[in-house]
Amino acid sequence: MTNQAAEVLSVVVEREFAHPPEKLWRALTQPHLIEEWLMKNDFKAAVGHSFNLRGDWGGVLDCEVLAVEPNRTLSYSWNHAHDDAAYNLKSVVTFTLTPTGKGTHLRMEQSGFRPDQKQAHGGARAGWPQFFDKLGQVLERPAQGS
Repeated sequence: MTNQAAEVLSVVVEREFAHPPEKLWRALTQPHLIEEWLMKNDFKAAVGHSFNLRGDWGGVLDCEVLAVEPNRTLSYSWNHAHDDAAYNLKSVVTFTLTPTGKGTHLRMEQSGFRPDQKQAHGGARAGWPQFFDKLGQVLERPAQGS
């Protein structure tokens, strides 16, 4: 393990949902659904697509789709430009969907936090489980068209 690797922190949240990968994939990639559980956005599931996530807290995240493997993997940059280095975040969020006997195991990893970004790292550790709770609520609703 190199020194540089030791200096990068990640947040990992894993949860099993009683829904097929296709239903989770839809919630992870449809802008109107992403808005319900994560943030307002102009997302498209296309590698190279640049988009923003706009938080209720007034912040804007600059993102770019890095990988799309339908119903399996979605990865995008999650960058927040800030004058204070402790909040100037350049990270990557990766969702991995694995079918299980009862539904789908969803793993989210946000990597790229520097050691001086303890508050941003702590915010992500607290925030992602809440996002997953909201995602679960979206998934529990009956489908409303396509």
